[in-house]
Amino acid sequence: MKKILIIENIHESGIKLIKARKDFTYEVVEKLDINFLKEKIKDCDAVTLKLFKFNKELIEAASKLKIISRFGVGYNNIDLETTKKKNITLAITAGALDASVAEHVFFMMLSISRGVNKYDQFVRNGSFAERYNLSLTKELWNQKILIAGFGRVGRNLIKKCKGFEMNVFVYDPYVDEKVITKFGGKKVLNFSEAIKDMDYVSLHMPFTKETENMVDLKILSSMKKNSILINTSRGEIINESDLNTALNQNMILGAGLDVFAKEPPDINNPLLKNKKVFLSPHSATFTEECASRMSTVTIQNIIDFFDGKLNKSKIVKL
Repeated sequence: MKKILIIENIHESGIKLIKARKDFTYEVVEKLDINFLKEKIKDCDAVTLKLFKFNKELIEAASKLKIISRFGVGYNNIDLETTKKKNITLAITAGALDASVAEHVFFMMLSISRGVNKYDQFVRNGSFAERYNLSLTKELWNQKILIAGFGRVGRNLIKKCKGFEMNVFVYDPYVDEKVITKFGGKKVLNFSEAIKDMDYVSLHMPFTKETENMVDLKILSSMKKNSILINTSRGEIINESDLNTALNQNMILGAGLDVFAKEPPDINNPLLKNKKVFLSPHSATFTEECASRMSTVTIQNIIDFFDGKLNKSKIVKL
């Protein structure tokens, strides 16, 4: 009997998969306390994980642990060195969240460019009759967008961009130009040069030493004054202080942030008070459909692992 520890509850679709197997048992825990979890995890064969920090202390306490199944695709909350040292497999929900995140990018682009919050408040304040005094907004049609990072989300996003008849450029040094061209995009080789001519920029890169603070004041100051920056990947890619400065000095039109360098963000983070930023609480995957898909894949990865048929595309190379 294999035991699965589910840290933070998941959608019922994933639970149903476990219940259908007589060779698996599970326990759901919501208490995110290190000492409590050390006791709970010591006899578990598998664990599911959302954004809770899975550190060395916890991994070393899990003497029977064979697989960590991440509810998501990022894994900078996991001690990879200890995971590798203990020969534990790390799996992700690759493919399950692409559509939801790509839709969220469009939700943010349209909300900012068409002044959704401003229009809504305008009508609620009884100012409808004065609508001709409103400042004009911005279309997506025929605009240039740079998709920075061309993994699964980027490839889903480009399809939606083409549907809006946008001109799509892609920065990803690890993806061949032929692949990008096949999707209808144009590959750019230099991020800092390409960004100067873009109307929209959407970030889809992992957090690494190379991408940390990649978008700083130098980059932001080179962008078009009516451009919009969207980040649904990792907060550390943008220097938040520099972004706040750029917005206050009208270097760019606006920004949409679903992620932050520190989560939850500090209440004194100036971006929380900046009206040029459209914010969401790391919730790009918060749809009923996506939650169901992610839960299913999270559990299916564990089942497939012990059945000896886990797809390589779901395994993180450590």
